[in-house]
Amino acid sequence: MKVSIGADHAGYIYKDPIKEHLQNKGIEVIDEGTDSSQATDYPDYAFKVGNRIKEKEADLGILICGTGIGMSIAANKVEGIRAAVVENDFTAESSRTHNHANVITFGSRVNTIDEVLKFIDIFMSAKESEEKRHVGRVDKITDFEEGKWEK
Repeated sequence: MKVSIGADHAGYIYKDPIKEHLQNKGIEVIDEGTDSSQATDYPDYAFKVGNRIKEKEADLGILICGTGIGMSIAANKVEGIRAAVVENDFTAESSRTHNHANVITFGSRVNTIDEVLKFIDIFMSAKESEEKRHVGRVDKITDFEEGKWEK
């Protein structure tokens, strides 16, 4: 399992503890930056992580900014990315099971690092649902992205 991780200046404080948490579980981590708390632009890191997954160089992605929202919006612009803002146990699990998310985003100003590490464990242990209703909805998103969606 390979996970690509990125953070802007607001999320930087959580990046290294998340990396260490994943590496202690034997997960390979690709660090896309940033490497300081100096102001930077969150889309740069969202696009890097998203492209790693798109190019199949990583299996999943983790992005951290102040709220998780900006990272999610930017990452979802990359073809094939289904990024979800996670703020609690339920969204950590259902983003993976129901929505087949391949990127999760967090806000360092929303959740504690301990909460975020717990949410990552929940997300990574959850399996994509094979229930027809969930698969059908995710397929509609993919079809739309590929210009094949029909109302």
